[in-house]
Amino acid sequence: MLIERPPKLFRLLLPKGLYRPREKGHKCVYLTFDDGPIPVVTPWVLDLLDRYGIKATFFMVGENAGRHPELLAEVRRRGHSVGNHTFHHLQGAKVTSMRYLRDIEHANEMLQTRLFRPPHGWLRPAQARTVSRKYRLVMYDLITRDYSWRLDARRVFRNVRRYTRTGSVIVFHDSLKSWPRLETALPQSLEWLIEQGYEFRTLDQYFDSLPPEKERKRKGRAGRKQ
Repeated sequence: MLIERPPKLFRLLLPKGLYRPREKGHKCVYLTFDDGPIPVVTPWVLDLLDRYGIKATFFMVGENAGRHPELLAEVRRRGHSVGNHTFHHLQGAKVTSMRYLRDIEHANEMLQTRLFRPPHGWLRPAQARTVSRKYRLVMYDLITRDYSWRLDARRVFRNVRRYTRTGSVIVFHDSLKSWPRLETALPQSLEWLIEQGYEFRTLDQYFDSLPPEKERKRKGRAGRKQ
């Protein structure tokens, strides 16, 4: 559970991040995909989502988007949201803040998004404060671990059933690493979520729905930190 759902201490260390929107009277989840876009995998995910009428948010690695700009365009054409996942899939704790922030900006030259998720779900608190001045810092409430060779598709699906709750930001990966599990676990997960009565929202929809007063307060708090 320390991996699938971030513990309270983790959330306290990075309070700027969005882990789970508080949805009042609205049973929904936020489906997200990290590390793409990748040929074969990303188009397959898009076709599957179309089949169920689901919109999701794709946190893209800038280097991959640069290699496959047609996939970036296709994700947007089909009505999904796009997020920044750095250009080189850098982990903030392992590089200087200057390099990390430059890498984010490099990716955003192509991605042009207000959403950011740190690779591996981690960055230094100081980096988080700086990033949140410009971007909506999106973390997660459930990581399916579809990337792990230690798990099979059955266990990935079990994680979805066990940890999903109203407002969950759920992480899958449209990557070659995840493909052996994703191909089976994602359709099973979507069907189960629909059966449970969950609706699917993009993170752009969430932020666009915030009352103006709440958004002004969020920006004001970030501005006072500068």
